[in-house]
Amino acid sequence: MYERALVTGGAGFIGSHLARTLLKEAMEVVIIDNLSVGKIENVADGAKFIHGDVRCQDDILKALKGVDIIFHEAARVSIRSSVDGFYDDAENNLIGTVNLLRCCLNSTVKKIVFASSMAVYADCSAPEPIAEDYKTEPISPYGVSKLASEKYCLQFSEYTNIDCHVLRYFNTYGTGQAFTPYVGVITIFINNLLDRKAPVIFGDGEQQRDFTHVSDIVSANILSMKSTIPLGIFNVGTGVKISVNYIAKLLCDRIDPKIQPVYSDAQPGELRYSVADINRAQNDLGYCPKVKLSNKINEIIKYYKELKTSEISTT
Repeated sequence: MYERALVTGGAGFIGSHLARTLLKEAMEVVIIDNLSVGKIENVADGAKFIHGDVRCQDDILKALKGVDIIFHEAARVSIRSSVDGFYDDAENNLIGTVNLLRCCLNSTVKKIVFASSMAVYADCSAPEPIAEDYKTEPISPYGVSKLASEKYCLQFSEYTNIDCHVLRYFNTYGTGQAFTPYVGVITIFINNLLDRKAPVIFGDGEQQRDFTHVSDIVSANILSMKSTIPLGIFNVGTGVKISVNYIAKLLCDRIDPKIQPVYSDAQPGELRYSVADINRAQNDLGYCPKVKLSNKINEIIKYYKELKTSEISTT
């Protein structure tokens, strides 16, 4: 159906996994990334790489030549840091998306798959799965930028002949996620424990999350590409609720049981309960998450342990 894909942010965590899978689907893949977070070594072998920015019209027009489907992964991804950095968040996420849409006019693009987030939802009063029609009242600037971008994408699709799917990712984990103080509690906890530091839990740790392996996120993107549904919003998660306390205990037990987590004040902008109802993705796309967190955690620990060993040996 599609032959040439553009993956924005394709040198980043999810984008690099997705690009490699698209190449296995015998597609031509173009990656654009400004390498602010992504790394050149993440660029998939066989993909065409453009060092550029989604906010730059010339860069996007160059990347779009011959492209018939876009996977828009590029974003400034951090709920917590978006509170203070709301301007940069809006500039990267919203303006970058609007520029991408502008450049799609008079292009060969037939479909856009937009990477959105569970951050578009209002907080839930209980740890129950929420469907796509749940209240969209974000409590963080990051969520606002993603929700506004969604609306631009969907409205743009209605006014053009370009199909659009919005995929609302829940908490994604896996190998290749960049370690920062703000994104990916599993990655943060593992790296802290490997450095013999206690993981820091903000709040009481009973906040519930839907931890989704990156391979399941990629699977949803591939199913979205192959779907004939022209327009849609889909939660991408597992439907399984897991507390931050459970994550901390699991990782402490497997890395260093002598280290126990410490607690700090809850952070503004973070949802307490965020669990996906995935019925729509299952019914309309054929999506079926396959990865159980407890079965993958040793692989992820090993990945970051080897990464740290490699970094030490090269310094």
